[in-house]
Amino acid sequence: MDAFADSVNCPLWLDTPARPGPRTPINGDTSADLVVVGAGFTGLWTALRAVEREPGRRVVVVEADRIAEHATGRNGGFCEASLTHGEPNGRARWPEEYDELERLGVENVDAIGETVARYGIDCGFVRGGALAVATRAHEIADLDPDEPGFLDAQAVRRLVDSPTYLAGRLSGPEECALVDPARLAWGLASAAEGLGVRIAEGSRVRAVRRTAGGVRVETSAGTVTARQVVLATNVFRPLLRRLRLATVPVYDYVLATEPLSDEQLATIGWDPSYGIADSGNQFHYYRVTPDRRILWGGYDAIYHYGRSIDPAHEERPETFRVLAEHFAETFPQLAGIRFTHRWAGVIDTSTRFCASYGTSHGGRVAHALGFTGLGVGASRFAADTVLDLLSGEDTKRTRLAMVRRSALPFPPEPIAWIGIQLTRRALARADRTGRRGPWLRLLDRLGLGFDS
Repeated sequence: MDAFADSVNCPLWLDTPARPGPRTPINGDTSADLVVVGAGFTGLWTALRAVEREPGRRVVVVEADRIAEHATGRNGGFCEASLTHGEPNGRARWPEEYDELERLGVENVDAIGETVARYGIDCGFVRGGALAVATRAHEIADLDPDEPGFLDAQAVRRLVDSPTYLAGRLSGPEECALVDPARLAWGLASAAEGLGVRIAEGSRVRAVRRTAGGVRVETSAGTVTARQVVLATNVFRPLLRRLRLATVPVYDYVLATEPLSDEQLATIGWDPSYGIADSGNQFHYYRVTPDRRILWGGYDAIYHYGRSIDPAHEERPETFRVLAEHFAETFPQLAGIRFTHRWAGVIDTSTRFCASYGTSHGGRVAHALGFTGLGVGASRFAADTVLDLLSGEDTKRTRLAMVRRSALPFPPEPIAWIGIQLTRRALARADRTGRRGPWLRLLDRLGLGFDS
């Protein structure tokens, strides 16, 4: 029998009586200084930062579904300092400003922790770093064996005991925090509302139109007229036609075990304050949750033809089966443990692996999208960035080449689907052999990529 046979298809983070009830939709016509479209991390941080930066600002957040229903409530809860999807990608694309991007990323996670403390948000936020592990011999070199902090097989297994680990490197607490993402989102929403922000759920935006004095946001439940708008829809179909090819939606799959006993956790020896990721192109990420489950996700990044987003894609037994098999190989001492939850989330994947920014409608509308799995942390940086762009001021964020230059778009179908399938096969081959073949080397030269 499959270890996940009795699991429920529901994100662990959302399966709790602590989940707040739905907010009311927009009703009729109203006005605001700022409208934020989307109540995931990007939208919630934007709303909160807008009223923190300018007290009294009238801010309305409109959400088609519910707060944290999609990527915000379906991720692993890794709040990373990196704004660039890791140092190699950042140094390759923005070598002249990478050190500044690294500093800003650490400041950003510091600010998230400060916000959590100031508003008393109960979300299990803990700064423990992250453990990168090699499970294939050719991956060891990527962990810099000659540099301080490298862990050989014996050393890494003293931290976390898995027979698959050949080497490792534990990053410092400044580089990564762990968090319950849904509770963080609910806490941000409550903090914003405490400062006067209105959040309307069940209000799908149909159009954003420029008017003589501002911008009109037309929803399924009413209209909001505002001076400025931030689009925080991320993976979902952009409201700006020119962004339709900016990202592709990629489904990521996750399992969560039943709670571990103290004895079971002791057989692994894992300090729950840090998460783990292996070093493959098709990588697993995993962590211990506050209630002592192991959340186990990643590996399969599935793209559906035509940029399809559909709840039916969230049920994929073949992927859940592979994840369960890999878990059993990694932790054989937990043989027989059951998975209680299985779920999927859809990621806004960018060709440069991190967010792009821009404005439209005469500078009255700003957007950020393409976080490629980094949104838990980078969304707060994005919030300040889009607010800077709307202000028209010259800031340390708006001066960044990463902000001023957008990612190259993905091609239309059927080229996108063909290219992504070729890339997935090439990445799997590189994981087996340790060599990037001709196709991946071509994408490297073009500055293109595909990741989750």
